[in-house]
Amino acid sequence: MEHRKIIIIGSGPAGLTAALYAARANLQPLVFEGNQPGGQLTITTEVENYPGFPDGITGPLLMDNMRKQAHRFGAESVYEHVTAVDFASAPFTLTVGEKSYTADAIIISTGASAKLLGLESEQLYMGYGVSACATCDGFFFRDQHVAVVGGGDTAMEEALFLTKFASSVTIVHRRDELRASKIMRERAIRNPKISFKWNSGVQEVVGTEDGGVKRLTHLILKNFVTGETEELQVTGLFIGIGHKPNTDLFKGLLDMDENGYLITQGRSTYTNVEGVFACGDVQDHVYRQAVSAAGSGCMAAIDAERWLAARGIE
Repeated sequence: MEHRKIIIIGSGPAGLTAALYAARANLQPLVFEGNQPGGQLTITTEVENYPGFPDGITGPLLMDNMRKQAHRFGAESVYEHVTAVDFASAPFTLTVGEKSYTADAIIISTGASAKLLGLESEQLYMGYGVSACATCDGFFFRDQHVAVVGGGDTAMEEALFLTKFASSVTIVHRRDELRASKIMRERAIRNPKISFKWNSGVQEVVGTEDGGVKRLTHLILKNFVTGETEELQVTGLFIGIGHKPNTDLFKGLLDMDENGYLITQGRSTYTNVEGVFACGDVQDHVYRQAVSAAGSGCMAAIDAERWLAARGIE
């Protein structure tokens, strides 16, 4: 059974930044990168809002650079998925397949996954017109017609943000009324750039590919009342049906809010279990940005380092 001072569960900007800081503190962290090494940014083609890259950088390259930087100082990545954890006593125990690991401290950075429509064509154009983050990608759709799927606050927030850039925004909702809060409903309905397709859903995402470059051209919508289909000419599709934090592994072990996000104490990354810390989107349902996730990863590593030092583990 291999023992480490710090084990980080999950990668992404939060996990790899935590690994960098923990490695520079000579704690030799082990990072289990899970089913999606590098996190959600690995399916983002262009990142233009991460500080330090005036010309932008691709998501996969940014994450690879973060990983290399953490490895330079002694962090180690394992591209496997943690299947069970035991926080009942110290050192903590993690199960990975048939192997077990122990750690004096744990940092959780398993992130949150955007809820998607489940269409094969949606995956085909993810990052090429399809997005689950208007704040991240809205700038690329200046003066274009885009669509947002959803009827809750998330969808309204996405649509309203997109009106800063897009020429028009169509909200596609499967019902005939919005379930968003009253103030968000009113803002969306009053906005002259926003229109609605009621009782409808996206049946297919359609685009072209020229020289290896994919581009979304339109959606095929189905009306659930009439059964009819129609084409909606858009160059962007934003999925606004919410996120699911990747916390199933910790149910019954760590405190969570009603949506499953891990609860951290005050302005720290401490969870309710001493020695277990959480950072990034797994505990942040408000900002969900790479830079804020990286910042909380730094916080988690510093919190963990100080917690270990107070117990004589340097």
